[in-house]
Amino acid sequence: MFEALIKRAETVMEALPYLRKFYGKIIVIKYGGNAMVDKKLKARVVEAITLLKYVGMHPVLIHGGGPEISKELKKRKIETKFIEGLRFTDEQTMEVVDKVLGRVNSSIVSLINKYSRRMAKG
Repeated sequence: MFEALIKRAETVMEALPYLRKFYGKIIVIKYGGNAMVDKKLKARVVEAITLLKYVGMHPVLIHGGGPEISKELKKRKIETKFIEGLRFTDEQTMEVVDKVLGRVNSSIVSLINKYSRRMAKG
């Protein structure tokens, strides 16, 4: 038990210079769709983002959703085209992208609200 507390204290001490340096700053975070596949990792990322807000930073999250988009396109039997590594987005594909990214965004916002409520309770 004490080892875990000591490890946490060491982590906080190590982070302190960064907390001071970035206090009040806008922090842009690119959260790729492949990093959202693992639910435990997603929860930890969102928890960390929420913590940044509570320690005085202003996180801005830019998220992807590539795997979810590909899955939905496959489900609808819409062929995915890539040109030089970038997804070609025609009108039909764009409708799917819009729907999926809206769903992904809502999911992330919901998790952020969940962690914000937990942190507010202490």
